[in-house]
Amino acid sequence: MSRALTVSRVRVRSADQTTYLAAVRELAALAERHGWHLWIFRHPTDRELFLECSESRSPESHRSGSGRPADEQAVEQRIRSVADYEPRAWELWEEVR
Repeated sequence: MSRALTVSRVRVRSADQTTYLAAVRELAALAERHGWHLWIFRHPTDRELFLECSESRSPESHRSGSGRPADEQAVEQRIRSVADYEPRAWELWEEVR
């Protein structure tokens, strides 16, 4: 089974960044407990542009998959209420071994 990755460009208005970053921290903690990883990067000059990198053991266990636990779904809703994802943000990539 190969690992899976999404790399999502997301725009968050300055006024919403406290909410966004708090929710992302919460989701990253849940991710670790549920066996996947989430890393966030911010553009050095465009401070409203972020990159979310989500990695899991398989496509089936990935953040973008269906059937996520209720605690993750609730946090995802908070994130998506303040974040604008670019097209193809949830494109799933599989590891090449």
